[in-house]
Amino acid sequence: MNMAMKTNKIIETFSAEETYIFGKELGQQAKPGQVYTLIGDLGVGKTVFTQGVAAGLGIEEPINSPTFTIVQVYEEGRMPFYHFDVYRIGDVEEMEEIGYEDYFYGEGICLIEWANLIEEILPDHYTQITIEKDLAKGFDYRRILIEERMPGTGILPECLGESQL
Repeated sequence: MNMAMKTNKIIETFSAEETYIFGKELGQQAKPGQVYTLIGDLGVGKTVFTQGVAAGLGIEEPINSPTFTIVQVYEEGRMPFYHFDVYRIGDVEEMEEIGYEDYFYGEGICLIEWANLIEEILPDHYTQITIEKDLAKGFDYRRILIEERMPGTGILPECLGESQL
């Protein structure tokens, strides 16, 4: 039986800068074809994290959430960066209309905000990143849960093995 196993890792950050740095580390070590899903409430730091990922890929242009365009493509870095925000998706068919498979299975990396809304079309292999606040630990505290889903294995990719934080 070949079931997908999960390996979890928790990163704690105590400032927006640390969240950005962790995103940057992930971007620096990312490889073509990787898909990251990003889950978290409004205002939790998804955009700061995404800006860090982009910086790690060598992208210098401003990064904003593509809430109304669904996907923003950045090609100036060391590989293409496909940034999705599917918060306003009404139906999965909208993803088909924009040709999501070309991005999911392309030569760059994908980061998909609110991916829980399109779970049925996610690839078999992706990394789910959940960012949560805990005000008891401070206003800027973030708990970042990384769940790597790789069918048939129980290992984290190298980029998630050791953070410098």
